[in-house]
Amino acid sequence: MDKSLENEYKDTIEALVGITKVMIDSVRDIKCKYCESRCIVRFGHYKGVQRYFCKACNHKFTLADTLPKGKVPIRQIADAIGMYYRGMSLNNISEHLEHEYGIPTTNASAYNWVIRYSKQAKDKAKEYIPKVGDVWIADETVLKIGGENIWFWDLIDAKTRFLLASHMSTTRTTKDAKELVEKAASRANKTPKVIITDKLAAYFDGIELAFGADTKHIAAKNLTSSPGTQLIERFHGTLKDRTNVMRGMKEIKTAQILLDGWLVHYNFFRPHDSLNGKTPAETAGVKFPYRNWEAVVRSNKLIIEIPEKDKYPPSKHYRICLAKRTSRHVRKARQKPLPLSLHMARKVY
Repeated sequence: MDKSLENEYKDTIEALVGITKVMIDSVRDIKCKYCESRCIVRFGHYKGVQRYFCKACNHKFTLADTLPKGKVPIRQIADAIGMYYRGMSLNNISEHLEHEYGIPTTNASAYNWVIRYSKQAKDKAKEYIPKVGDVWIADETVLKIGGENIWFWDLIDAKTRFLLASHMSTTRTTKDAKELVEKAASRANKTPKVIITDKLAAYFDGIELAFGADTKHIAAKNLTSSPGTQLIERFHGTLKDRTNVMRGMKEIKTAQILLDGWLVHYNFFRPHDSLNGKTPAETAGVKFPYRNWEAVVRSNKLIIEIPEKDKYPPSKHYRICLAKRTSRHVRKARQKPLPLSLHMARKVY
């Protein structure tokens, strides 16, 4: 054989070997969306998109940045939730997402994302106790839900701006005020030295019943003339976002879920200029595992638990034994006689 031709063959073979190694290494770097196993093989294309098959959990998936069995990008879901809690309407959210991602999004889809991940974030937030100050401020406002006036009670820590408790009720009684301050004390795992409120009569007895003489109650004619005027004005400005979120609700149960979700958004994801760009949770020393709504959504990726030993590709010897065993079972299956119904079907056709 000509020497130049032989060298050309060698170069071609080396190039093919190199490409094969790169392809194998690229597959080894991929993890299954369902169980994080590395036992992955390519599984053809669908609409021009490469698909993969996991030998550990027997699921097919693509490398698109979506949740398992999902088609919508994770970033799009997170953006929908964030925009909702910043006060945007569902119509505006759907229009923005379609323009930004090119994927049509219905109002119902965006709303379902908000409800689903708000519940998850609220349950996770309960596990963390903030380190708050000794001066708390309470206020209430009214919104119409389902044709009925609903009172929203809020209690915030003056030092960290951490919103300790929100409460919904159809009345403004001592029982409601007591429930609000008890919720806040349970959340902070402490009782305050001072609570500042307006002169609503319910606060006087409610705080007294909850904390007795341990807490000083300062009642101002209106909160803008009390100590911490700037804080109250900023707090009321922030609550306007919550008002936009809650407006249009028709059921109190759904409103409570969104209220809890907005509480997480305010405390853990919304930075404050008065706190040097930090969130109230960071100021209160809370090390929350999620920094934004995208992190909350991504935490749903791992849905199947498999033994650790099954997450990595088996050895070469094991693969050879498995192939022999599989081929033996296939040969036995071929030797089995067909059922009578299939024999009759063959005769007919």
